[in-house]
Amino acid sequence: MTKDEKWALGTAVILAPNVKGAYPEGWLFIARKNDQDWEVGLEGTSLFVDLAQKAPTTIVKENEKETFSLLGKDQITLSARTELRLPYTVGQSWIMSGGPHGWSGNNRPYSSIDLYGGDQRVLAARDGNAFTMCSNNRGWIRVYHDNGYATDYYHLWNNITPTDESFITEGSFLGYTGTDVSCGGFASGRHVHFSLLSSGNRVALDGKEIGGWVFFEGSAYDGYAMHGSTVRYPDRSLYNYGKLATNQGIVDANGGGTVNLRSGPGRGYPIIGSVDDGAIVNVSCTGRGSSFTGRWGSTNLWNQLANGQWMSDAFLYTGTNGPVAPSCY
Repeated sequence: MTKDEKWALGTAVILAPNVKGAYPEGWLFIARKNDQDWEVGLEGTSLFVDLAQKAPTTIVKENEKETFSLLGKDQITLSARTELRLPYTVGQSWIMSGGPHGWSGNNRPYSSIDLYGGDQRVLAARDGNAFTMCSNNRGWIRVYHDNGYATDYYHLWNNITPTDESFITEGSFLGYTGTDVSCGGFASGRHVHFSLLSSGNRVALDGKEIGGWVFFEGSAYDGYAMHGSTVRYPDRSLYNYGKLATNQGIVDANGGGTVNLRSGPGRGYPIIGSVDDGAIVNVSCTGRGSSFTGRWGSTNLWNQLANGQWMSDAFLYTGTNGPVAPSCY
């Protein structure tokens, strides 16, 4: 709250009972006092965005204003490629103990996964503005990112407490996996309950890429993740490949071991190499040529890789049917 007590920034949380399948819900709010009444905007509303821009920088920092400008309803189009990493050290493999499920278990959308392992250090999935949600500042951190997404981290132990400066960088330490239920809910063993949101609403993980894995729904807590043709079900490990750059893709041989590379954009050009399924490659530029059909459909789009060789976009997951690099011509 400002010293004149005319502006406030905080969290509004609905506590949950401490039972399995119950989880709290929470939102940021910004409030302005007019005469004797308070005007309050919850995240996800246009009023929140408006108040964020008008609030003094003593209560809403400049970098927060920019991030909060994305939190109005229907304001942006969210990409299937989230540009997020998994919430632990790149290069570590953690167990996905619970596949895509609701924030509270069976409720939709299936926005959440459960993870544990490695050094148990939970890290930020991307740069952003971090806030503790529970009144005792324990257990639950939310990070608002500059691409319209936010990420939740629940059950944390010994977590950080952002105060005057909320901005953190990708990979920043948030806390350890734990069983904390300061805002309610239940945890039988240490893990992080990791969830995807936008404008205060949960976002389904189905078809979304995070840390090099594309997630798919089954029944609650089932489902699976794919990296190229590799499939991982619950209780299996997920290697953290990190955040994909905008011009990168994941080779998907659609069940095969390798994909052919050619000297030009089409089947009429000679094969001059190959690339392994699951490799992450850089795309320099794109062109059009022969059509191929892969896991994600048919296309005549071709990608020239950093080594000058070409591969069909049918065998490269990029999260879009369009190009991720400029035209070669």
